[in-house]
Amino acid sequence: MILFLALTAFAIAIAGATALVIFWPLALVHIRDRHPALQAQLGPGAFLKPAALWWLLRAGYRTTPDRNLSGLATPARISLLVILGGVAIGGLLWMIGQALA
Repeated sequence: MILFLALTAFAIAIAGATALVIFWPLALVHIRDRHPALQAQLGPGAFLKPAALWWLLRAGYRTTPDRNLSGLATPARISLLVILGGVAIGGLLWMIGQALA
């Protein structure tokens, strides 16, 4: 049962990755089109850049008074949190399952 729950947690992380692939590029295109200073801060190729993902995770977009950016970046942030949480819980449950086996 524990390994099934671990597999379910990894599936939730995959669902979060799907949402991230949808919302994060939309937010980056919005940044490119409307906030050139912010784009310069994030740098080129920000999709998988650790600094840009950290900026998203700590909600750095909230300092920019743009509701449209917030509307695109918030689901991307939530999906990133779901990915991290799903992988962490899945890994923890997998280790528990290995210890009990």
